Amino acid sequence: MAGNIEISRANASDAVEIHQLAIKTFVDTFGMQNRKEDMDKYVAGEMSLEKLTDELKNEANYFFIVHYNGKLVGYSKMRVNSEPDIVAIHPIELERIYVLEQYQGLKAGAALMEYCLDFARANNHDVLWLGVWELNHKAVKFYKSRGFELCGSHPFLLGDDMQTDVLMRKKLK
Repeated sequence: MAGNIEISRANASDAVEIHQLAIKTFVDTFGMQNRKEDMDKYVAGEMSLEKLTDELKNEANYFFIVHYNGKLVGYSKMRVNSEPDIVAIHPIELERIYVLEQYQGLKAGAALMEYCLDFARANNHDVLWLGVWELNHKAVKFYKSRGFELCGSHPFLLGDDMQTDVLMRKKLK
């Protein structure tokens, strides 16, 4: 199915729409592999509309939204000044990238990733890095196919469950 993909920068006026999408994509991605109590606790604490709105207003964050034939199907969040153990002069983190499952095979996620890479290069970042749950094999494969390499790990608390995110990076210069 051919379609029109459009990507743009989001702002605080997009918070409600992104909030609904963020919760749906997060639960769809991780809900089957985690306890409902942990998912509910994480969503309530870390994915509130108020917190998302504050993140959208923070100048260190860059949110991008992707529409497919006019429908919001995905978003990403990039941030500077995060605290990685990444060796780089001017790194930027890809903290989130999510696309509704039914649009993943239509290249919406690939287009959003390329947009993020282009944004990072255009803003003179030398490394784009991210953390991804070690059990999210589909995402790790996606990142590797785009030239990311494993470079470490760090803990991630989902509700009351301490998990491990692998760190991946892509050199841009």
